[in-house]
Amino acid sequence: MATTTAPRSRSLTWSGRATPYLFLAPYLLLFSVFVLAPGLVGLWVSLHDWDYLLENRPFVGLDNYTALFDSGSAVYADFWMAMRATGIFTLFSVPFLVVLPLGIALLLNRPFRGRTFFRGLFFAPYVLGVAVVCLMWRLLLDPNLGLIDWMLGTDIAWTTTLPWGWVALVGVTVWWTIGFNGVIYLAGMQDIPRELYDAAKADGAGRWAEFWHVTLPGLRPVALFVVTTTILASANMFGQSYLLTQGAPGGETRTAIMYILDQGLRQYKMGGASAMSYVLTLVLIVLSVLNFRLFRSRS
Repeated sequence: MATTTAPRSRSLTWSGRATPYLFLAPYLLLFSVFVLAPGLVGLWVSLHDWDYLLENRPFVGLDNYTALFDSGSAVYADFWMAMRATGIFTLFSVPFLVVLPLGIALLLNRPFRGRTFFRGLFFAPYVLGVAVVCLMWRLLLDPNLGLIDWMLGTDIAWTTTLPWGWVALVGVTVWWTIGFNGVIYLAGMQDIPRELYDAAKADGAGRWAEFWHVTLPGLRPVALFVVTTTILASANMFGQSYLLTQGAPGGETRTAIMYILDQGLRQYKMGGASAMSYVLTLVLIVLSVLNFRLFRSRS
């Protein structure tokens, strides 16, 4: 009996250890095929003068990266102008997309008649595609036929002048995506134990004290997710700039992703475009790490 039980025991032990990896296998396969492999190929491309229309793609080492930091190179000024535009958009859009959804979630978390309707109303724009949203708002913001100028009694070129181009981009993005973050906050609020609010009321806490000492600490993991994903989404903004302002005026609203795609798909400079994408990725990794450290220190 001992000779048959030991192998069977080892078999069950091995099976138990392999079970988590079997569940992870589909994700690991998809991650390897669609994320890891393209990432490694992109890194290899960034080390070459890569034009996919030509047979010869010479190895240039780090030249594509050093060109981004050489003020005398042909791409230096345009790339950092695009990075600056990305930073401006992220700087002005993230606070609105973090704070306003929180206020909306606080209102929609309280019981009142029609609450479900308003929850759906605020989330509804998010289900629209970026092309639909931008083309609709481009018509509304048109200086000649647009409804916005007619209602305000102004004659503002919203999509071709500054600072109105940034106002249009940030405003449209906030209107379009505010519902998603609001739903995330709302789900987080509903997971906060009701007993904490009852205890706060028993201690004589008002609404502000409840928000500061119960709601905000309970939402810290949710807030970390919202802030991180919002920064990443804003830094990768492309469709709004491409369809709404088309980079006008003079490339001032052309974001980094827009410039990278132009270099890679229009100018056929895939090596340089890949290097730009990795520089942008490194910046976003640093921002994400700082964000995690900030929330960890506050906890």
